[in-house]
Amino acid sequence: MSDSPIPKKVLLFGATGVIGKDIVKALVDAKADFEKIAIFTSPGTAESKKEKLDALKAEGVQVVLGDVNSEEDVKKAFADYDTVISALGRNVILTQIPLLDIAEAAPSIHTFYPSEYGTDIEYGPESPNEPPHQLKLKVRKHIRENIKKLNITYLVTGPYSDLYIGKLAIAPQAGTFDVKEKNAVLCGTGDDPVSFTTMGDVGKLLVAALKTPQTEPVRTLKVNSFTATPHEILSEFEKQTGSKWDVSYTSLEDLKKAEKKAWEEKSPIATVFTLRRIWTEGGTLYETRDNGKIGDPPLETLEEQVKKAVETEIPGFQSGRL
Repeated sequence: MSDSPIPKKVLLFGATGVIGKDIVKALVDAKADFEKIAIFTSPGTAESKKEKLDALKAEGVQVVLGDVNSEEDVKKAFADYDTVISALGRNVILTQIPLLDIAEAAPSIHTFYPSEYGTDIEYGPESPNEPPHQLKLKVRKHIRENIKKLNITYLVTGPYSDLYIGKLAIAPQAGTFDVKEKNAVLCGTGDDPVSFTTMGDVGKLLVAALKTPQTEPVRTLKVNSFTATPHEILSEFEKQTGSKWDVSYTSLEDLKKAEKKAWEEKSPIATVFTLRRIWTEGGTLYETRDNGKIGDPPLETLEEQVKKAVETEIPGFQSGRL
């Protein structure tokens, strides 16, 4: 197929969520490249997060109020835009299926970005069996079987480094970097590389993808900020804090046991164990990454991400000195 139309009128769902905030920031930073940027949100969210939404309005972002589960509200919103970006959270991923169907029928919509940011749900033969992937896999199946008109981009970023490079208080045995205590728990051998994307870079990479014409109706972009092992992350923490840290390890076998137990007990943190096991097994690594296909935008480094983590734990921190 020939190059698809370039998105110019963008509507974002999930703008106030975990990754949505970084996506909307990147869109605002690149607003000169778009005719219109808007977020779709409920009246309740508009009221409870009024200050944040007012700040977005001041930046030129339009706020469309409605019920995401109302076909009438969604149809009305879609009439003014050509591109839909979903940043809906894991617990409401299936809401995308009716959104896709409405977008497919909407005359103005030509492009849709499902909420795919994170671990690759079709990485290998075992991927269809992973519990955290099931809802996203249902969305992909629906797209394959029912969506014919829309241009689809899956932006696969791997784990967010902001949530890995820091303290994991809820399940430290799944890997943690505790700046205040100078203590780390590393998964696997400590030498197992993981490809990370900072949350800010997710937004930058998405904007870069929006600005790059599609040459096929469905594309999967496997992108990331940097690749590092737990030992390399630890080394950077020790360098920046000027201290040797206490280190322990959770072997891959022990990680699997903790994962199995968490799912058996229906623990709310079972997904954490599964994802970190996948990453430790190499489920974020590719022969090549797709950053170059979308202009290879400048991204954050491991050093910058560790510095942010230290500053968060120790306000006033200056690199190398406490």
